Amino acid sequence: MTVVERDLARAGQPERTVHVLRGGGVGLVVASRPDGLPEVLHWGRDTGPVSATDAGDLVAAQGRAVSPSAYDAAWPLTLLPTEHDGWEGRPGIAGQVGGRPLVPVWHEVAVRGTVSELVVDAVSDELALSIVLVLDAHGVLRVRQSVTNTGAADVELSALEAVLPVGDRAAEVLDLAGKWTRERTPQRRALTDGVHVRESRRGRTGHDAPTLTILGTAGFDDALGELWAVHPAWSADTVHRIDRLAEARTLLGAGELLRSGEVVLRPQDVFTAPETVFVWSDTGLDGLSARLHDSLRARPGHPVTSRPVVLNTWEAVYYRQELEPLLELARAAADVGVERFVLDDGWFTGRRSDTTALGDWTVDAEVWPDGLGPLVDGVRALGMDFGLWFEPECVSPVSALAEAHPDWFLQDPDQARTWRHEYTLDFANPAVREHVLDQMSEVIEEHHVDFVKWDQNRDVVQTVHAGRVGLGAHTRGVYAVMDELRRRHPWLEVESCASGGARVDLGVLERTDRVWASDSNDAMERLAIQRWTELLLPLELIGSHVGPEVSHTTDRHLDLDFRMAVSLFGSAGIETDVTRCTPAERDRLREWTALYKRERGLLHSGRVHHVDLGDAGLVTTVVVGADQDRALARIVRTETGPRALAVPLRFRGLDRARRYRVAPVTGLRVPKGVDVTPTPWLERGSVELPGAVLEDLGVRLPSLAPGTALVLEAQAV
Repeated sequence: MTVVERDLARAGQPERTVHVLRGGGVGLVVASRPDGLPEVLHWGRDTGPVSATDAGDLVAAQGRAVSPSAYDAAWPLTLLPTEHDGWEGRPGIAGQVGGRPLVPVWHEVAVRGTVSELVVDAVSDELALSIVLVLDAHGVLRVRQSVTNTGAADVELSALEAVLPVGDRAAEVLDLAGKWTRERTPQRRALTDGVHVRESRRGRTGHDAPTLTILGTAGFDDALGELWAVHPAWSADTVHRIDRLAEARTLLGAGELLRSGEVVLRPQDVFTAPETVFVWSDTGLDGLSARLHDSLRARPGHPVTSRPVVLNTWEAVYYRQELEPLLELARAAADVGVERFVLDDGWFTGRRSDTTALGDWTVDAEVWPDGLGPLVDGVRALGMDFGLWFEPECVSPVSALAEAHPDWFLQDPDQARTWRHEYTLDFANPAVREHVLDQMSEVIEEHHVDFVKWDQNRDVVQTVHAGRVGLGAHTRGVYAVMDELRRRHPWLEVESCASGGARVDLGVLERTDRVWASDSNDAMERLAIQRWTELLLPLELIGSHVGPEVSHTTDRHLDLDFRMAVSLFGSAGIETDVTRCTPAERDRLREWTALYKRERGLLHSGRVHHVDLGDAGLVTTVVVGADQDRALARIVRTETGPRALAVPLRFRGLDRARRYRVAPVTGLRVPKGVDVTPTPWLERGSVELPGAVLEDLGVRLPSLAPGTALVLEAQAV
């Protein structure tokens, strides 16, 4: 335990206590105060333990003088700043009580902690507050906050957000945007003065979700720069915030977006905010991701079995579901090495298009006169797991459920608009949750379904539960159903899908095993989508499939080896009609699945590096094993380069003192390229060099043609 304190009375100051959290090379230094909530003195590189002798001097050294045209006395920047603290930015907690603004005056503040956890409890005239900060062994800080109404009047909350100060050198902002089939598109700008708030009001995480808001030093990139980032672990409306005021340190924070009247606490009611995740790095974006990836991999519920090769039927058959064609598809899938067969939308009663039947989760007797058993048995006889698609949160206006229970909608059906011919069910309603659980469980139990693709295909912008906005309660209800589904069926794996990648967040990943990154299986589009999904998630959590030769979403033609190379770096699968592949294409798919099975241990445990080769037309990803014995590098040409001489590949993350043999992987073709003569070392088959040489000088690449990819292996010798 690193908790240090010192009586500062000799310096004419009241007694203070300094608490230091340390983990993964990151430190958080928090100073308690005698008259309110504690303040954060430092969040960033671990400065080491703070001795009892140094504690007082540290507080004094970090104290603020009074600047001109400001308060007559310096005011603290607390863990939950409000107007009462003199804070002139966005308050950390806000609302109203008894017709007046909620500005708590905290007293009876108790601070206790260990080297990895700090707990702050406080009370005001209206509320009891709890803030828990946990810094894990990988340097990822998680903040949990809750308030209890301890007064006699109702308290309406409009904000409860977690914030931390960042370093004074922060100069740029990076977050993500996007749309359907182009999720997680980066956008970057200078950090400017003012209170900057980015709200998401999609009712789910959203295709355009910020995902992470990152502040960094000028010119930061994949490998260089000091960064401070925040992520709200929440699957609905969010607030990302930056407060940069002339009189204060810059604040970074996030939280659940609370709509007017959504959270009204009656006496003794409790509101618990979603967890907020903070990450610091001094080694650029890849360093930030490494902390997040390591932290996620250390979770008790993180997938520990090899991520199977998946075949999803959607782009193979769409709604055209028939037993014999699907069994033929299953046989072809098993033949090329697929390990999990997932039946997508269209299997349940009345489902012939996206206009009907959502909510009626019974097997369609017309399409499946003998039930799903013959298909499931056939899939299992071929040695594959069986998965099934559901969209549990939504209901078609034309469905038995909608006809029986229009009172179960989260929208007023007389006023609301459908989206993709759907309404949303109110998962805050216990009857809704129980109905959905029972219907899903019956199918899952009957067939021992191994995997559920949990989809959600609409934004939710009109929400009414018990007479007021009900989005937060609905989302917590969705989480509860996911949790109970896993409790009832402990073998079950779940994928988070929301019309592609509109629900990618750490809240849903507490109860799912991977995300579907996008409905686009265009491998060229997927390069950027997956790269920026990797900012938050390790490869094994990102579903990535080999789509058809002609993309469903872009009409682009792409070579099979290119599509396979992109899918390889993820939780890989296939989403095309394998029965229509030529024998040669099946052979190549078979070689690729063997390659994935051979390399997934490395890909799903190694450190990911994104390497800038000085050519904007090259996208390079290197995954290095934890023991630095091996690495895989994927080099993709997206457009022609600016120079006739091809650039060298410089590895990153190798052991500079060891020697490595570099060669193309077995299982993917080496693209011909556009050079007149072959690249000498590739013509020879391999090259052997020290790690330092491979990092500093690299190996010369061939002049790849746009739309081709080269995957290389570096093996220590």
